[in-house]
Amino acid sequence: MLDVCLLGTSGMMPLPGRWLTALMTRLNGSSLLIDCGEGTQIAIREKGWSVHDIDIICFTHYHGDHISGLPGLLLSIGNAERKEPLTLIGPKGLERVVSALRVIAPELPFELKFIELTENVQELTVGAYSVEAFRVNHNVICYGYTILVKRSGRFMPEKAEENRVPKELWSRLQKGAVIELDGRTYTQDMILGPQRKGLKLTYCTDTRPVPAIVQSAEGADLFICEGMYGETGKEEKAREHKHMTFGEAAEMARTAKVRELWLTHYSPSLIHPEEFIKETRRIFPNTFPGKDKKSVTLEFGKDEM
Repeated sequence: MLDVCLLGTSGMMPLPGRWLTALMTRLNGSSLLIDCGEGTQIAIREKGWSVHDIDIICFTHYHGDHISGLPGLLLSIGNAERKEPLTLIGPKGLERVVSALRVIAPELPFELKFIELTENVQELTVGAYSVEAFRVNHNVICYGYTILVKRSGRFMPEKAEENRVPKELWSRLQKGAVIELDGRTYTQDMILGPQRKGLKLTYCTDTRPVPAIVQSAEGADLFICEGMYGETGKEEKAREHKHMTFGEAAEMARTAKVRELWLTHYSPSLIHPEEFIKETRRIFPNTFPGKDKKSVTLEFGKDEM
C-alpha cells in the first residue's frame, strides 16, 4: 500500500485554506516528500502525519514556492529526535541551495545526503522507494518524479521444491536475500513466480507539456499534474510562463492512459478550480480537482493478490 497526501495545491503564493504545492507519501513506515514550500510542515501536522519519518525529500526546482519551507521543516524533524540520515534529491545545485537556506538552520542531529540530478531521465533506489526523475520544460531546470512500488511474484512452494530449496531458507529468500549454503547459491527467483504489477504515482508541476511526462506517467495509478489555469483564454499566458492549463494536463493523462488525474499548483487567481472540471472531463473523464490534504491509499489489484 502507498499512502498519498496532496499537502498543498497553491502556486506562487499561499492563500487562506491553500498551502503551497507539496506532496507526501508513506510506504512501509518511510515517508517521501516532493517539494517543500512555505507552510508544508503545518500541512503535515494538520494531516496528522509525522515529520520524523521523512526519509527522502525530492525537489522539482528551486523557486521559492517549492523550497522556502525547508529550513523550518529540517528544524522540526530535528526536534522530533530524528538521528537517521535524510536524503535530498533535486536538480544540479541542490547542495549549494540547501546550504544557503541552512544559515537559519545550521545545526541538525542528522546527516543530509545529496543526490543531484544530471541526466534527462534518472532512476534511483532510496530505501523503500524506487524513483524515476525526468526533466521537464520550465524557465529553470525542473524535474518531475514517478514513484514505483515494485512487487515480487507469488511464492510457489512447488517451484521451491522443484529447485530443491531447503524449507528453512524460504522465508529469507522471499524477503530478497541471496544465500550461500553448502556450495550452492539460492536466490528469490527459485521460489517465486513472475513479478506482479506494482503501484505507480507520477507527479509534475511548473512545466509545459512534454513527451517525457507522458512516457514516465504511462499507465500510472495516479497522475498528479499542474493545472495553473482552468479558465479559457489563459493558453498564451501558460505558454509564456511555461505552465499548463487544465486541458493540457488532461490531454497528457488521456495519452498516458493513467487511471486517475489530480490537478494542482493553481494560480492565485483561480479561487474555485472545481468550476472548470466539467469541461476538463470531456478530455479525460477521471479528472479531479486537487485540494489541500486530499488523500488516497493506493493498493495492489485484487487480481494480483
